[in-house]
Amino acid sequence: MGAGAAKMSFSRSAKLPDKLSHYDRSGRARMVDVSAKTPALREAEASAFVAMKPEVLAALADNPKGDPLEVARLAGIMAAKKTSELIPLCHPLPLSHIDVELRQCENGIAISSIVRTTAETGVEMEALVAASVAALTVYDMCKALDKGIEIREVLLQRKSGGKSDDYVRGNRIS
Repeated sequence: MGAGAAKMSFSRSAKLPDKLSHYDRSGRARMVDVSAKTPALREAEASAFVAMKPEVLAALADNPKGDPLEVARLAGIMAAKKTSELIPLCHPLPLSHIDVELRQCENGIAISSIVRTTAETGVEMEALVAASVAALTVYDMCKALDKGIEIREVLLQRKSGGKSDDYVRGNRIS
């Protein structure tokens, strides 16, 4: 594997689907038809981590662009609402709740996003986009101090609702 490539390991107890739903019989990408599904309450939580030097963390309060964490929080909320415009096969969804939290840690910024809807399909991508864009915004707000800031560990933490089983990180494929 090349530098930076992650080794994937799969739990033997997790059942993988027989096929990927975003492909038709000929292998062409397609948007999944969810019109026959019943709308249900669905929620997803994602996280990201932005690693940075202590000097950059110490300078957050003095950022001339404004409060990086508040700007990133708002960017994450806005991004969740635009997910279907960014990810080609995502359905546009009526989001009923978006929460993005950023917390300063000893070695960086921990980001958590929660997205909720009542719809025919889930909001995993919206939660992941919210956490990702919040992390990118922290980078943008702080890059003048250090180009070596790292965005790490963008992960789906949990999802609930809908026909498929609920998912909690650590209980399925890891």
